[in-house]
Amino acid sequence: MTRSLWQPPRLRTADGEEERRATWLELFYDLVFVAAIAEVAHTLGKEIDLLDYLGYVLLFVPIWWSWVGATFYATRFDTDDLGHRLLTLLQMVAIAVLAVNASYGLGKSADGFALSYVAVRVILIGQYLSAGYFVPSARGLVNWYTKGFGIAAAIWLGSIFVPMPAKFGLWILGLMVDFYTPLNAGHLVVKIPPSFSHIPERLGLFTIIVLGEAVIAVVRGVTELEWGVLSAAVALLGLAIAFTLWWLYFDSVDGSPLRAMGVGNMKIGLIWLYAHLPLAIGIAATGVGVEHLIKAAKTGTLLASDRWLLGGSVAICLLALAVIHLITCTLGTIRRRKILAAYRVGSAAFILLLAAFGSPLSPLALIGLVAVACAVQVVLGLLGGERSKSQI
Repeated sequence: MTRSLWQPPRLRTADGEEERRATWLELFYDLVFVAAIAEVAHTLGKEIDLLDYLGYVLLFVPIWWSWVGATFYATRFDTDDLGHRLLTLLQMVAIAVLAVNASYGLGKSADGFALSYVAVRVILIGQYLSAGYFVPSARGLVNWYTKGFGIAAAIWLGSIFVPMPAKFGLWILGLMVDFYTPLNAGHLVVKIPPSFSHIPERLGLFTIIVLGEAVIAVVRGVTELEWGVLSAAVALLGLAIAFTLWWLYFDSVDGSPLRAMGVGNMKIGLIWLYAHLPLAIGIAATGVGVEHLIKAAKTGTLLASDRWLLGGSVAICLLALAVIHLITCTLGTIRRRKILAAYRVGSAAFILLLAAFGSPLSPLALIGLVAVACAVQVVLGLLGGERSKSQI
């Protein structure tokens, strides 16, 4: 089949495609985010406090939002022509620079981090402007997005002229503008909604990426130490936690909340989308927390910061899953969904209590209890017939 090297953007949602799958280009594009998430996770590689964790979150959010921006553009306007491929490559370069600057993104590389994020957003804005030019029916949404995203990018650009910590205040303000922009676009999204099969699959793939980082962190924790029974047991339990998180998410993943966007209810659709952010943050940090406990098992010393890193991160994952499951219609009646959400919240509360009062526990006992709390969620789901009949 012959394809022209350059094609103007077209509205994919107008093609009547019932099923959309991730393209090879999208899967290749995801690879650069593997590196970016790994670099951000490394900022948790020492004894940390709450401010360190908040710094990790501040670096993680722009990376996730960059991925979301490219994904939602592609679901509507991807033509897979030469121009789109080259712009995707350019975005990958910008993300790679973002990753390079992430290690010291709150210090000496802060301006480099901000500028690389601005570059990512400028490329996306340029793509949207092109789409608006060639697709008249999309101009309303495109103009709204480019205005909001442009203001946010300008705020980030302005941050390089401001000293710390005010610089980070501008970052937060810019992210607030970014996240707020889609919230009031409901009447425009109705006209050109995103693909209801493509977006859930893409978010599932990003979840796989952060789960992969969690697994890598566990393996790294073992390889950096001389092999021992306790460290091996902690590593196995860490993998079990990752496995249960995978189970809880993918056994019930469904794009039904996203369909609310198709009728202009942006609130439900965006709650579902934005709930994936703390889930991704928590999963990546959980892997680092397990890595810390593997080392603690070798020394026999369990620091309070390590308890909070693991327990807090897993709790964040469970709370995010509670929100996702509460609004996923295919999981059953509202009563059934409230019960599932209550299970998640209950386990999260138990794990937070372990983090707060678990000083007498050994590293093995702590991670064992956390793993059991997660496994109980899977068992309750199986007993209650949680398994979703739908697939992404």
